Amino acid sequence: MKYLICCLGNIGDEYANTRHNIGFIIADAIAQSAAIDFKLDKLASRAEMKHKGRQLIIIKPTTYMNLSGKAVHYWLQKEKIPIEKMLVVVDDLALPLGTLRLKAKGNDGGHNGLISIIETLNSNLFPRLRIGIGNDFAKGTQVNYVLGRWTKEEEKILIPKIKLSVDLVKSFAMRGIEMTMNEYNNK
Repeated sequence: MKYLICCLGNIGDEYANTRHNIGFIIADAIAQSAAIDFKLDKLASRAEMKHKGRQLIIIKPTTYMNLSGKAVHYWLQKEKIPIEKMLVVVDDLALPLGTLRLKAKGNDGGHNGLISIIETLNSNLFPRLRIGIGNDFAKGTQVNYVLGRWTKEEEKILIPKIKLSVDLVKSFAMRGIEMTMNEYNNK
């Protein structure tokens, strides 16, 4: 069985280790856990791993966040993976820092990456892991906050959640969305 793990972020050094790039951070942690490397491919950096009989194709779109749907659509079609076997990993301002929320479907929550995917696929019926980045910013400074780097205090909260997110992704492929939601959504 094949699964597409779409970890959203923006390419380029100026975006590395920013709040908006938590998807890329999780993708790198998944790759590190399996001792695999990403290779530049069409519309994304791509890595592939096996986990207990499951094949996970992990992508980091190179289309920038606002056009993530283009890469997601391409890889779903190329790998012939059904939408319910795709997991999108994305940051979320509405959740407290470090909160993990796995859902089987949902709206875009104002997130440009999810907006692009929903519009491109013409569906919101796909699993997504939303990772809380908090919303500790003054009015009018949301862009600076989202594109800002993690503070040392935030990193202390976030680092254990990265490992937990890697375990969650593997559980999604092994045990499915329902069992994984039941186990991880309250951690």
